Amino acid sequence: MAQALKDFIKKESSAGILLIIVTVLALFLQNSFLSEFYTKFLHTHVEIRFGDLQIAKPLLLWVNDGLMAIFFFLIGLEVKREVMEGHLSSVKQVVLPGIAAVGGMVVPALVFILFNKGDAFAMNGWAIPTATDIAFALGILSLLGNRVPVSLKIFLMALAIIDDLGAIVIIALFYTVELSTVSITIAAVSLAVLFIMNRMNVAVKSAYIVVGIILWVSVLKSGVHATLAGVALAFMIPMHSKDKKGNRISIAKEMEHDLHYWVAFAILPLFAFVNAGVDLGGISLEEMAGSVPLGIMLGLFIGKQVGVFGFSWLAVKTGIASLPKESNWVLLYGVSVLTGIGFTMSLFVNSLAYNDTQLYHYADKLAILLGSFLSAIAGYLILRIKTGK
Repeated sequence: MAQALKDFIKKESSAGILLIIVTVLALFLQNSFLSEFYTKFLHTHVEIRFGDLQIAKPLLLWVNDGLMAIFFFLIGLEVKREVMEGHLSSVKQVVLPGIAAVGGMVVPALVFILFNKGDAFAMNGWAIPTATDIAFALGILSLLGNRVPVSLKIFLMALAIIDDLGAIVIIALFYTVELSTVSITIAAVSLAVLFIMNRMNVAVKSAYIVVGIILWVSVLKSGVHATLAGVALAFMIPMHSKDKKGNRISIAKEMEHDLHYWVAFAILPLFAFVNAGVDLGGISLEEMAGSVPLGIMLGLFIGKQVGVFGFSWLAVKTGIASLPKESNWVLLYGVSVLTGIGFTMSLFVNSLAYNDTQLYHYADKLAILLGSFLSAIAGYLILRIKTGK
């Protein structure tokens, strides 16, 4: 378990650093003589057709609706493993990160609402500052090496996983459009088949993948966001089963291991590349001072740290939970600041909230980048100064 945790943190940390590089590249392309090439790349038409069934989308939406479903599938597998036998498998382990995660979702949402109440369309973005990008946050922690206690890294990882679970619930409840009865029915049948396969301990990966693709297509056509198909599929993958020879295996762990590098070093960087290209020339200070950008930026930079640290402080002071081993209040505060790195998850929720309408002329996306950047710098400096090295 200890080695698996170290491998997980190492992969997430490296991926976070890669995300920074890809984001800078996207910003350069969008704001240079290559901007037309970058824009055409995002809107490259990609179509798949099987008889009367047609899925035609620009490359940007294939990434956001298709590849991100694989990302959410991995999140689902991670959540399932952590709940069944990992750092979320007991009440004692989940109390502090769980309470902190709730605070990290509630307070940023309230900050956003404070700035945007009364504007129905703007209020669609209330969930944007509630997200935490685990890869980016752990990437910053990795810069500090062994100076930060492992217990705090576990706290951040568990908090981010619970945060992701909260994002899944939010997407399901608040970002679902008009439903198609036929597609929902097909999705329900697919889930029933997957459930039966799970209960029968079917140990064939390809079988789950085939039914999972049918589930994804039906959910995509149903009006429910397609990424939720990835989560539903993950929950149906057996954690423990036996192969034909009677050997005990875990398909869920195998698939999680197989996907981790692809998601960390291909899918998330590609998502950041196609979504982080903000046209800085088209954004004025007046637009950045608008209610939506301010709600997002302050929700991430102020709301997140206040929510995570404040709820953690209350949990510890009331005796519900205890501080992570070898940590102190300053170190916990530094990690709380890092949770304001919303980045890829915030960009994803932003695309759902505003449908990439560009109504805010990229000011909303720039607010995500600035809020995340400020959280990263402030969190790093607090932890660096406190460790004294």
